[in-house]
Amino acid sequence: MTNRQRITRILLWAAIGLVGLLIIGLVGVIAYYQSVKMPDAKAEFETATTTLYYRDGKSVLGQLAVQNRTPLNYADMPKVMIDAVVAAEDRSFWTNPGISVPGMIRAAINIAKGGDVQSGSTLTQQYIKTLYLTSAQTATRKVKELVLSMKMTNSLSKEQILQGYLNTVYFGRGAYGIEAAAKAFFNIHASALTAPQAAVLTSQLRGPSLYDPSDPDNLTRLTERYDYVLQSMVDTGSLTQAELDQYQDNLPEFPAIKSSDRYGGPKGFLMNMVENELEQVAGLTPAQIDGGGLQITTTFDKSIQAAAVQSAQKFTQQAANNARQKQDPAQLHAAIASVQVGSGEVLALYGGPNFVDDSRNWATTHRMTGSTFKAFAFIAGERNGASLNTKLDGNNIQVAGSTIHNDSYEQFGKVSLLRATQNSINTAFVDLVQQIPDGPNQVIKAAEDAGLTSNDTWQAVPFIPLGTAEVSPLGMASAYSTFANLGTAVVPHVVLQVKDSSGAVLYSAAPVRTQSIEPSIARDLTYALESVVDAGTGVAAGALGYPAAGKTGTAGFGKGTGAAWFVGFTRQISTAVMFVAGDQGISDLNPYAPPGYSSFYGSGYPAQTWADFMKQAMKGLPKQSFESPAYVNNGQPTSSSSSSTMPSDTAVLPTDTPTGEPTDTPTTTPTMTQTPSTDPTETTTTPTTATSPPTTATDG
Repeated sequence: MTNRQRITRILLWAAIGLVGLLIIGLVGVIAYYQSVKMPDAKAEFETATTTLYYRDGKSVLGQLAVQNRTPLNYADMPKVMIDAVVAAEDRSFWTNPGISVPGMIRAAINIAKGGDVQSGSTLTQQYIKTLYLTSAQTATRKVKELVLSMKMTNSLSKEQILQGYLNTVYFGRGAYGIEAAAKAFFNIHASALTAPQAAVLTSQLRGPSLYDPSDPDNLTRLTERYDYVLQSMVDTGSLTQAELDQYQDNLPEFPAIKSSDRYGGPKGFLMNMVENELEQVAGLTPAQIDGGGLQITTTFDKSIQAAAVQSAQKFTQQAANNARQKQDPAQLHAAIASVQVGSGEVLALYGGPNFVDDSRNWATTHRMTGSTFKAFAFIAGERNGASLNTKLDGNNIQVAGSTIHNDSYEQFGKVSLLRATQNSINTAFVDLVQQIPDGPNQVIKAAEDAGLTSNDTWQAVPFIPLGTAEVSPLGMASAYSTFANLGTAVVPHVVLQVKDSSGAVLYSAAPVRTQSIEPSIARDLTYALESVVDAGTGVAAGALGYPAAGKTGTAGFGKGTGAAWFVGFTRQISTAVMFVAGDQGISDLNPYAPPGYSSFYGSGYPAQTWADFMKQAMKGLPKQSFESPAYVNNGQPTSSSSSSTMPSDTAVLPTDTPTGEPTDTPTTTPTMTQTPSTDPTETTTTPTTATSPPTTATDG
């Protein structure tokens, strides 16, 4: 036999084998296709209620929405909603076989790269997933979904599929289907939906937690998706260009519609946070979360959470009652966020008195941080050669053509970084930042290394440590826990574990840990923040009776105070307390200051609220001392490193007068009756432009 004959024979047998494999595969596919049973699309879609538990896994925090659904016949479904959903979600719906070949190719490539199994992109596939309510992202489930989508297309008309989908899909707010969604979002019947309203509802299909307009943080994202839906309708011919020009960037009005009573009280904020994390981190769909019969163990501690509610409401009422003129407690907002050091688990959170009445979560709302931001300037300083004993200018200082004063025009001369932290001397920190190469950006980097995410309020200007940058209480509690954790940042989270209705574990928290701040600098900073509590602006927090470190912060504007803070930690727990006023949390806090006290300072009610709460949170835990200072850059203490004399420390930073003569800062700082007579004050305010310094700032 010649070589040519051998090669011919090998190729022949290879061809026979390949054909045989193809036949076997085809038979297998046909057999599998025949064996897969279609779900009953006409049966009423049912859900099982998901239950949330506190961290003990036994005490019930709450239950998510029971199905709210009013089915419609296809003929009764508004055409504008059909057009919006098809245009934005599946333009080939009317002609495709129930699956998307390009989508399958993308999924196969993603799997080959080791990525997650991607979800189906056609409306039919989405409908199949909704009917099964399964969260298993596996290749087996994906294949079954594709087969069922094709079988459904072969057995039902497109109108029947779309009718089932639009009656079944979850829009958020406990609403399944377009009739329930129209009522939940606009308090109307689906038949009355306009194109803009349909575009809003269609946007919810990508994730209600991301696009629900009741959350102010979602509005920018919602507007972008809303515009995309409208443009898609123009592209498919169901909306005119003139209509697009009228509706674009112009969300419809949203009537005030109360959330379910299941979310009533402070616990509603916790439940909402859990739902968001399950969707955004755990990868579960809204329908699975609300109606999958899941058992969710959260990080919240029942007794510590009760303490947060009690402390926040007690001091809110006290401030309103004790003000020079009695104030409305409903316009004063206390926020508390408490994080376990080392784990990132959120033990307690107080976002407001009632989620149903006002869904804004003050504990996750960003507001000016005042001098709590100085901690990040401290880190930047030691990273660039400063030490606890570095001498800084405590007198008036020139910045951007203006003179920055301390409170009451007090001059401190040369002060150490330790004393500047202890007494929150604003001019010293501005001096520190000016001495650091690219100082403002180094401060921003230190804050990001602590676990924070910058935003457009973080201006890279010399007075950045005075706290015009906005952060949420949860963010600050987490960032300060990084200091207690010797520089290791841990992403905060509210979910520990998720089980399905059978008890199988679907998700377990695996928080990201990053050693992002040098341990030696974290030790020095903690030592300096201990001095704040022991003998500085935060002495009111010393009532805790545990080794504690922390920082006061009061941010002002003009003659007013915009936000007052105390952020502090023990070895086990880090907690941030913030007070703001008004519907938007940007009104003046000073009307709530007690008689004889000029302003609402962080050293007053915020520090007291912190101590009151932490007494309950720390109950039963051992007293643990912090690590001794590392004395980075040979910063050994000297006799002048700190002072037992407690100065006041309100900085006045004019925006438009080069002479810097303030007209809005008290010449004396009366003693608060709630705090020791040695308690100082410190003030900072927001800049009017990106380059001008703040006008006033308060931090005591």
